[in-house]
Amino acid sequence: MSDTLPALRATLAELVALDTTSSRPNAPLIDYAQARLEAAGFTAERQHYTDDAGVAKVNLVARKGDADRAALALVGHSDCVPYDAAWTDALRLTERDGKLYGRGACDTKGFIACALHTATRKDLPKLDAPLLVILTADEEVGLVGAKKLVAAGLGRAKHAIVGEPTRLIPVRANKGYCLAEVEVLGKEGHSAYPELGASAIFRAGRFLHRLETLANTVLREDRDEGFQPPFTTVNVGLIQGGKAKNVLPGSCRFTVEWRPIPGQAAERVPEMLEHIRQELTRDEPAYEARIKVLRMDRGVHTRGDADVVRFLEEVSGNASETVSFGTEAPQLTELGAEAVVFGPGDIRVAHQTGEFVPMEDLVRCEAALTQAVARFCTGG
Repeated sequence: MSDTLPALRATLAELVALDTTSSRPNAPLIDYAQARLEAAGFTAERQHYTDDAGVAKVNLVARKGDADRAALALVGHSDCVPYDAAWTDALRLTERDGKLYGRGACDTKGFIACALHTATRKDLPKLDAPLLVILTADEEVGLVGAKKLVAAGLGRAKHAIVGEPTRLIPVRANKGYCLAEVEVLGKEGHSAYPELGASAIFRAGRFLHRLETLANTVLREDRDEGFQPPFTTVNVGLIQGGKAKNVLPGSCRFTVEWRPIPGQAAERVPEMLEHIRQELTRDEPAYEARIKVLRMDRGVHTRGDADVVRFLEEVSGNASETVSFGTEAPQLTELGAEAVVFGPGDIRVAHQTGEFVPMEDLVRCEAALTQAVARFCTGG
């Protein structure tokens, strides 16, 4: 298939063997990557932080070249989702039918293997403009590492290729990802005497009915036909309330998730939630609800004629697309880059037992990244 495949497979095997589940430290992978990059002439800067559970995490920004702003950044997230204990080979790369299996092989250690191989090639031409390799922590739990980079102003580049399993299709835009928790209060009492209390679950039902109506009408007025579906979507995926079947529930909580199209403010849905709360309070003065926004990650849209988009379309042979899931492209955009998401593997096989990346994808991705370095960092 290619003389690069054995080296790519060996690197991926070493990466997969490192358990970088988001709940664990990611330093072992950072140590491995930093050693390889420094041996190839990169200088490395680490950004340390502690996550909400007290676990130490590290972002790595490795640079080759002297200018303040890099020409190109290759960006991958080091963390993975948890794996089922029954998947005994999760941390051992296995091969079957032209595919390499292992936790993270698709999302996104396959891309990281390609980026490391590209950046450390012995035949890499002398760079006329700096190249960055950026490895982040905690992408899977809220893009935390990438947000830390933005806050510190680390990782500035003119162009960025953000690794995600896109089947080697350049992704020029993605929706945002936002969360809020709504708590609706009631008054506990014996269920045989409902007039002596108030059911928080019934009250939450009235709230949810209005939210569903607005989501299916008002939110669909703003459209971006580049997406499918072409509007901001809303989901209530979690709800809990009550203590027992014969007790009027005093509280009901539910989580609202929305994915805003890039042209729409992420605050649009919280404004809708507050509007619903005010309407229900006006209709029922004793009605009480609390709204807490947990996360607001906006979408991003890179121009279809941006150099990095057109270049990846050319070398991959694939027209650029949009996706509805979140990526680190918005953070790289905040750092000044024209960002495109690109990588080996298919997002539809990520986050599951038996995650895999096709070997052919690895070879083609590495070739595309090598050409990107030549195009943006050497003028070649």
